[in-house]
Amino acid sequence: MSEYKVTLKWKRSGAEFSYQKYPRDHTLSFGGGVTISATAAPEYLGNPAYVNPEEAFVASLSSCHMLTFLAIACKQKFVLDSYEDEAVGHMEKNVDGKLAITRVELRPKIEWSGDR
Repeated sequence: MSEYKVTLKWKRSGAEFSYQKYPRDHTLSFGGGVTISATAAPEYLGNPAYVNPEEAFVASLSSCHMLTFLAIACKQKFVLDSYEDEAVGHMEKNVDGKLAITRVELRPKIEWSGDR
């Protein structure tokens, strides 16, 4: 099996540690060397310029779907020229009344070429 490691770093940096004031910004460093700035969603006092966990979750589903689709299409001898997805995650109350990403809509647009 495989392992995927991410290092998350957050610091208070002297800010008051109360709900309205503590910073939500943090970094995520991935195994390949990429580091991104992340935060909470804006409705949870995050910085809208950074990626939030809900966006990252939707992005991971969209990316996984695309990579699986490309692999299957290639193995079946289809030729794809482009793939674009405008994925949307919906945060709603679940059956227990808790906020959660309850569904994700994937909307792939694919351009094909070749004989097949």
